[in-house]
Amino acid sequence: MSKRLFRSRGARGAAVLVVAGLALTGLTACSSDDSTTPGGGDAAAVGPTGVDDGTELSMWTRAPLERQAKALVEAYNASHKNQVKLEIIPNDDMEGKVGGAATNEDLPDLLAGDVVRLPYWVDNGLFTDLTEQIDGLDYADDITQGHVDAGTDADGAKHTVPFVTDISVMVWNKDLYREAGLDPEKGPTTLEEFREQAQAVADLKKPGVSGTYYGGNCGGCLVFTWFPSIWASGDEVLNDGGTEALLASDSAKAVYDTYAQLNASGAVGTGSEEENGSTWTAPFSNGTVGVMQYPNTAVYAAQEAGIDVGVGAIPGVDGGESTFLGGDAMGISKDSEHVAQAWNFLAWMLSDETQLEVVAKDGEVPGRNSLLDNKYAQENPIALTMNKIAASGRTPVAPYFSEAFNASGSPWVNLIRNATFDQTGTVDEDNDAITSILEQ
Repeated sequence: MSKRLFRSRGARGAAVLVVAGLALTGLTACSSDDSTTPGGGDAAAVGPTGVDDGTELSMWTRAPLERQAKALVEAYNASHKNQVKLEIIPNDDMEGKVGGAATNEDLPDLLAGDVVRLPYWVDNGLFTDLTEQIDGLDYADDITQGHVDAGTDADGAKHTVPFVTDISVMVWNKDLYREAGLDPEKGPTTLEEFREQAQAVADLKKPGVSGTYYGGNCGGCLVFTWFPSIWASGDEVLNDGGTEALLASDSAKAVYDTYAQLNASGAVGTGSEEENGSTWTAPFSNGTVGVMQYPNTAVYAAQEAGIDVGVGAIPGVDGGESTFLGGDAMGISKDSEHVAQAWNFLAWMLSDETQLEVVAKDGEVPGRNSLLDNKYAQENPIALTMNKIAASGRTPVAPYFSEAFNASGSPWVNLIRNATFDQTGTVDEDNDAITSILEQ
């Protein structure tokens, strides 16, 4: 049963889930008003910063975020009596491991997850309710909202806070832009400018060089980089409840048509059609792509590889800008026996000092809006640009998001492949197929 730190979310129907082949039963909340905090005494005694008494805490995070997780854990362990034992889970194993642990009531104290998967985990009671603790922070309104929204249930109870922030940006290779006669300091500000600039690089006819590249068989890559163009155009991608896809709008179709044109002209890099995300960022880092949407966390790797990188927001059809506010959020699991101590880590992680001296100093995007323009970002023009972009970020929320979008062979992947490679003219029907998954 889910544990509640301060208040019950109310009863839910019994859940029987299948996660990576494991049946998970009895994970929903029970309607209990128990105010006892596991491992931390009475809830009223927890306080805004929790308890630091030498407890060992367990934490799980996905392998792609190992560097960021280690930086935070090492800083916390060096300055606290509590000690966090970090376990890095291979990305493809995360779902199955969480499913098995949830069934066996063996989840870690601190559990981080992809923001698009969290609504499903929260809906099935895997986290402790932290509403009053989060709202009680002096800077509660300053916290990056997308990571909080991802862990907020239908009753408004909050369960998660920002852990690692990843945003999508537009990047371009300044050297290739110079060769193509483009202004290396000006990336695309409309969808048509993106098409023109990608085509200009492709028209160089340099061996192995393409105008653009995308994960044509990677649902997660595509939501992360294409949803922002729809948002920037003034449209939504899902309804408010996350049960209906709105991906057959005029602006959405304009995005698909742009890539269909680039495919037809040969401007899209070889391998895009088969790209499942495993090598998605490599071509740009190798210097063989002119312009593409990209994760901000990979920009520094491209710079280290010697690429002169331009960075900007992802534009809409006729302008505007947006970004997908992704990455991972973190909460305290339903199985934690040390809630007060685990909250101590979360409160410390969100503090000004940690967000500046650990997160920002390491070139990452802070999880606090007021800290986006900071002294470390001021020293790095690209970091400052990315932080400003993050302020307008969006995060879609739907319990069955992964099944509809991220899963291999998802209806979203089918829509993209049909629209941009095969040009079947079935966007409306494919959008309905996405809705059929979301409305389960």
